Amino acid sequence: MRLKQAFLSLGANVGDRRKNLEEALAALEREQIRIISRSAVYETEPQDVANQPWFLNMVVECECPYFPLQLLARAERIEREFGRIRTGAVPRGPRIIDIDILLFGNAVVDTPELTIPHPRMLQRRFVLEPLLEIAPEIRHPRTKEPLSRHLAAVTGQKVKKLST
Repeated sequence: MRLKQAFLSLGANVGDRRKNLEEALAALEREQIRIISRSAVYETEPQDVANQPWFLNMVVECECPYFPLQLLARAERIEREFGRIRTGAVPRGPRIIDIDILLFGNAVVDTPELTIPHPRMLQRRFVLEPLLEIAPEIRHPRTKEPLSRHLAAVTGQKVKKLST
């Protein structure tokens, strides 16, 4: 089976944030989602719901045998295993773990369940900065523009690189 490349964003702002990220990475590996490279961990100010703890975020490049919706199902299962509840929760509110598919090879996916490239990634410094750290030459699958062009346009978001 041919492996497919994807970039995932992970975030946590509830409990032991760093431990949640590390355990989520281990859970991805158990799901046959092999981590190829990982960014540093970044501490980031909440964007959409301000009255909540700051996040720890990172981006990983991975390989997996899955198609996009299959990968989404595994990411959501991991989130549920961590205790994340989406129904009735505050959208973009506090979370134990959040796993988003940013890119899936050069695929463009637009279904009710999943949009790739991630629809808000170009407005999020906490996504672009760690993504460009591990894939500085990466281009947007729709526009073919280097994603590095978008980083300078993202202002007013506090992001601090912590460690690798």
